[in-house]
Amino acid sequence: MSGIIVSASIGVMNRLLRNLATLMGEEFAKLKNLRKEVKYISDELSSMRDALESLADVDELDIQTTRWRDAVREMSYDIEDIIDDFMCKIGEKSRKSGFVHDTIQRLRTSRARHQIAGQIEDIKKLVHETSERRERYKVVVPTLGNVAIDQRVLALYADATKLVGMEGPTNKLVRWLKDEEKQLKVVSIVGFGGLGKTTLANEVYHKLKREFHCGAFVSVSQKPNIPKLLHSLLTQLGCQQSFLDCELNVLVDQLKEHLKSKRYIIIIDDLWDVSAWSIIKCAFLENNLSSRLIVTTRIKNVAEACCFGHHEHILELKPLSEEDSSKLFFDRIFCSEEACPGQLRDVSVEILKKCGGVPLAIISISSLLASGSSDQKESWKHVHNSLGSVSGTNLTLEAMREILNLSYKNLPHHLKTCFLYLGMFPEDYTIYKSDLLSLWISEGFISKSHGQGPKPTALSCFNELVNRSLIQPTWIDRDGSVTTCKVHDMLLDLILYMSTEENFITVIDNPEAITGLLRMPRRMLFNLAGATLPGDFSMSQVRSFAVWRGSMSIPSFSYFKYLRVFVADFSSSSLGSVDENPKIDLTGLCKLYQLRHIQIKGWDKCQLPAQVRGLKKLEIFYIDGSCIPMDIFHLPRLLDLHVPFVKRLPEGIGKVTSLQHLNQFDPLHNSLDSIKGLGELTNLSTLSLRTRFSEDMDMDILNSSLAKLCNLELLNIFSLNSWIPEALTLSPPPPNLVTLYMMKRSHIPNWIGELHNLRTLYLTVEKLDNDGFGILAELPALIDLQLTFDRALEETIAIDGAAFAILKQLHVSCKNMPHLTFQTGAMPKLQSLSMWLNATTTGIEHLLALERIDVRISSRTESEHRSAESAIRSSISMHPNHARITINMKFYFA
Repeated sequence: MSGIIVSASIGVMNRLLRNLATLMGEEFAKLKNLRKEVKYISDELSSMRDALESLADVDELDIQTTRWRDAVREMSYDIEDIIDDFMCKIGEKSRKSGFVHDTIQRLRTSRARHQIAGQIEDIKKLVHETSERRERYKVVVPTLGNVAIDQRVLALYADATKLVGMEGPTNKLVRWLKDEEKQLKVVSIVGFGGLGKTTLANEVYHKLKREFHCGAFVSVSQKPNIPKLLHSLLTQLGCQQSFLDCELNVLVDQLKEHLKSKRYIIIIDDLWDVSAWSIIKCAFLENNLSSRLIVTTRIKNVAEACCFGHHEHILELKPLSEEDSSKLFFDRIFCSEEACPGQLRDVSVEILKKCGGVPLAIISISSLLASGSSDQKESWKHVHNSLGSVSGTNLTLEAMREILNLSYKNLPHHLKTCFLYLGMFPEDYTIYKSDLLSLWISEGFISKSHGQGPKPTALSCFNELVNRSLIQPTWIDRDGSVTTCKVHDMLLDLILYMSTEENFITVIDNPEAITGLLRMPRRMLFNLAGATLPGDFSMSQVRSFAVWRGSMSIPSFSYFKYLRVFVADFSSSSLGSVDENPKIDLTGLCKLYQLRHIQIKGWDKCQLPAQVRGLKKLEIFYIDGSCIPMDIFHLPRLLDLHVPFVKRLPEGIGKVTSLQHLNQFDPLHNSLDSIKGLGELTNLSTLSLRTRFSEDMDMDILNSSLAKLCNLELLNIFSLNSWIPEALTLSPPPPNLVTLYMMKRSHIPNWIGELHNLRTLYLTVEKLDNDGFGILAELPALIDLQLTFDRALEETIAIDGAAFAILKQLHVSCKNMPHLTFQTGAMPKLQSLSMWLNATTTGIEHLLALERIDVRISSRTESEHRSAESAIRSSISMHPNHARITINMKFYFA
C-alpha cells in the first residue's frame, strides 16, 4: 500500500508549497530574513515532494525508506499546523481589508517578528531533521520513466456500456417478465459484486418500460434510508405531490394509492437483507395488471425471499465465458481481438484467467492497459504478476481489491488524491459533478485555472476518472457531458480500505464505529453519518467535515480550529418538522477563519449565522434555501454564490468583484444599486436571472449591466409569470457567451444572431416566423438547440439544406404543429433528434449523420397513433443508415 500513503502526502505537500509561496510574495519580500528562511524550506519540501512522487511508482519499499516516507507525511502535517496557526492568529487580529498588508504591518513589530521567527525556525528544524534522516537511512529514490497515457482511452468510454455476454440473460428475463400472467411477478438477479447485475437489470428495464404505464429504478444499499427510497419511487413514478418528511406508513399508503390502477415495472437494485424487503414490498399491491418487479442482490436467501418461494424466478448471474471475456477485454483496448499484437496474445490469456470472467475486473484491467503503450510486453507481464495467485472463478473480495488497487496505483499522481477523496460520499450517493469539482478545488488538490499552464484542471481530472471506469456516470446531458455520477460500491470499499491504511478519511456512521478508533485523521476528512460523538473526542486536526443523512450530532465548531470545508446534507433527514425539533445550530461557522467552502442542503432545518464577514477566505457558499447572511458581499474571495430561493440579495453585490458564479438574481426585488452593481462583476462566467418581469423594472439599467459582463459564458433567463419583455437585450453581446437558456420569449430576438460563439441554446417561444428561424439557422457555432413552443403553431417548419451547418443535437417540442420537414442536405452533422409533437414529420432520411431519434407524439385516437408511427418508421426506413439508428417512440392521448 506504499502508493496510497504517498499520494495523500503529495496532496498535502502541494498545498504547503502554495502557502509558502504566499509567504514569499511581493509584500513579504520586504522582510528579507523571513523570505530567505522560507525559500530554504520551500526548496527542501519541493525536493521531498519529487522524491515522494518517485516512491509512489515503487511496488514495495524497504523498511528504512518506508520510515522516511512516513516521517515526511507527519512532518507535512506538522508544518501545515504551524502555518495555519500563524495565519489564523493574524486573521483573528486583523481589522483591515487587506490580509497581506495587515500581516506585513504586524510583522514590523518586534513582538510579531519574534513570534514568526520562532515558528519559521520550528518548521526549518522539522525539515532539516527529515532531510538528515534521509541521509542517515541511506534512502535511495529509484528513477522510473514516465508512462505516457495513450489518448485512445478517451474514446473507449463510448464502448464501455456495450453489453458483452448479456444477450442470453437479457432474453431470459424478458421472457419471464412478458408472459401472460396477470399477477404481480417478482424476479431476482443474484450474484457477487462486479458481475453486472445492475447493468443487466438496467438493460431489461429500458427494453420493457415503454410497455408499462410507469416505471422506476432505485438503489437500496447496505444501510438503506427507506423513507428516502420510497420518496424516490414516488417521484420517478410521476407523483406530483411532495411527501418530504412524511412518516413511513404515509409513504407506503401513497405508493399503494398511486399504483392501484397502473401497470408498473420497478427495479430494486442492490438489496442486502430481508428486513428491508419486508418494508419495501408493502408498497406494491396486487392489482392483476401484470406488473413486474426486478430485484438485484448478492445474497441467495434475499433473492429467494423476494420471489415468494418461486425459485424458478431467480436468475443466478455467472461470470462471463472465455469467449465473452476476450471480446470485452480486447474491444476495450484494441477495438477488436484481431488488432491485438501477436507478442501480447499469450500474456493477455493469462491476465484474463486472473480476472475470472468478472466484468468489473476485466473493465478495470483493460482500462489500465489501454492507458499504456500497447506494444510493451514487459508492462503487461508486470500487470499479470501483480495480480497474485487469483485464478478461475474463485475471485474473492480480496482478489478484486488487488485488481482495483493495481488500477489505482497506475493513476497519475494528481489523480490519486482526487480518487481517494470520493470516499467522503456515502454508498449509493448521487454526486453532482459541479459539487465534486468545487470541493477538489477548495481542498487544494487541483488548479483553479481554466486550462492555463501545465497543471490539470478539475474537469480534466473528473473526465479521466470517468474514462478509466472509476466513476460511474448516472446522468449524461444531451451534449454528452456527465452531470451526476456514483462510485461503484466495490470501489468505495477499496477507497475506504486504502483510507484506513493512510488515515486519510475516517468514516463514522454508527456509534459502534467510534469504539476502538484511536485517533482522528491527521488531515483530510471526517465523514459523520448519524453517530453521536463523545464529548472529549479531539477534532483539532480536522480540515474537512462532512455530515450526511440528517445527523443532529454535530460537535461544537469551537473544536474545528482549522476547518476548511464544511458539507452537510439534511435534505433527506428524518428529523421531523421544524416545529417538533430544534434547528441544528450552525451559527459557529462564522468563527472558522480558514473556511473556504460551505455547502448546506436542507437549510430549513438549520440555524445559520447572520454575519460571515470574518470568513475572509470563503470561496464557495451554497445553500438550497433563502437564508443568507446580510454581509455576504463583504467576502473578498467569494467565487460561487448559490442561493436559489432568495428574492432580495443584500446590498453591495458590486463589491465582490471576485464572483464567478451567481445563482440566482431577481432584478424585480433587488434595488437599482444592486442591478447596477451586477455590471461590476466582470469576472462573472455564470449568471441565472429568475424573476417576474413587470413595468416597474428598469430594463435600461439591467441591459447596461449585462452588457458589461465581458467574461460571461452561461446565461439563464427565466420568467416566472409572463413573456420576457422585448426591452431585454444583449447588445452588444457578451463575447464569450457559449450557453443561453431563455424561458419565455414571444419570439426570437434579433440580437441572438450576434452571439457568434453560442454553442448551446434552449428557447421557449410563443411563435416562430421565418426571420426568427433564419437567425437561428445562421448561428455559426451552434451545436445543441432545444426549441419549445408554448402555443400551437400555424406555420409549417421546413428546414432546408443551408441551415444549421454544424448542429449535432435538436429537440423540438410543440403542442400543435401542422408539419415538420427536413429537406435534402439539411443539418448534415445532426446526430440526435428529439421531437414531442402533434404533427406529421417527413424527410428524416435526409439527416445523413443521424444516430438516435426520440419521438413523443400526442394524438386523439389509436388510429392516429398508428398512422403517425407508420409515417415516421417509413421515413426512417428510407435512411441509408437506418439499421444503426436507435429509435425510441412514445405515444400519448391528447
